[in-house]
Amino acid sequence: MKHLAAYLLLGLGGNTEPSAEDIKGVLESVGIDADEDRLEKLIGELKGKDLQELIAEGSSKLASVPSGGAGGGGGGAAPAAAGGAAPAAEEEKPAEKEEEKEESDEDMGFGLFD
Repeated sequence: MKHLAAYLLLGLGGNTEPSAEDIKGVLESVGIDADEDRLEKLIGELKGKDLQELIAEGSSKLASVPSGGAGGGGGGAAPAAAGGAAPAAEEEKPAEKEEEKEESDEDMGFGLFD
């Protein structure tokens, strides 16, 4: 993927036929070593092909791939309590929120942007 990403970046920059050295230069500029075998295979497969046509062809193939299903509906709401039980329900709500907060704080020691 890193080789393909570098190839596409060079293509966006106007280099329609990037060489192995061009791709290595992009990868090395961000501290990544290029894999010679994969790089040569990528260049061989893309040689003489138009990037825009390849992207359009790939997009049409992806359009036919199933990407999910009809998930089950959410659970129904609990019936409303009648009469004197209403104050007890109000007292329980803050406790539930505190429990949810505790669960969300336990993110296994790392966050999304760590």
